[in-house]
Amino acid sequence: MSHFNDDQHDEWEDWGPSKSQLKRDAEALQAMGEEIVDLKPSELEKVPLDEELADAVAMAHKLKPKKNEAYRRHLQFIGRLMRSRDVEPIAEALSIIKNRHATANARQHRLEQWRERLISEGDEALNELLGQFHDLDRQKLRQLLRSVQKEREQNKPPAAYRELFQYLRSELEDVL
Repeated sequence: MSHFNDDQHDEWEDWGPSKSQLKRDAEALQAMGEEIVDLKPSELEKVPLDEELADAVAMAHKLKPKKNEAYRRHLQFIGRLMRSRDVEPIAEALSIIKNRHATANARQHRLEQWRERLISEGDEALNELLGQFHDLDRQKLRQLLRSVQKEREQNKPPAAYRELFQYLRSELEDVL
C-alpha cells in the first residue's frame, strides 16, 4: 500500500523553484552586477548594457569609494534590474574579459620563465629559444645576458634584467 499520492506529487512540481533557489539566483545576479561595477571603463564598454542598467552601474561607481550600506543596497538594485533582462550576453562578455586577463597573465609568466632560463642556463636555453623563435636577434640576446650577469656581479639595479624582459615581450608578444 502506497502512502504517496501521485496527483499531489504532480501538483508540487508546478510550484516552480524553491525560495532558496530564487535567493541563490538573485545572489548570483548581484555578484555578476558587482563584477560589472569592478570593471575598468575600457572593459565596461564591451559589456552589452541597456541604458537603465548602464545608469545604475554609473551610480554604483559614484557610491563605490565609500563601500557603505548605500553601495550594498545599490548592488542589490542592480541584481534586481538584471533579473528582468537576458543576462546571457552580459555573462559571455564578462567571461571573455576574464579569459583575456588570464591569457595575458599566462603569456607574461611564460616570458618570465624564458628570461629566468636564459639567465640561469645560458647558451643551452638561448639555443632552444632561437630554435623555437627564429626571428630573434642572437647578438642582442647575448649582449643583454652579459649585461644582466655584469649587473648581478656588481650588485647594480636590474636595468638590463628588465630590458631583457621588454625585448622578449616585444619580439614574442604575438607568438606566445
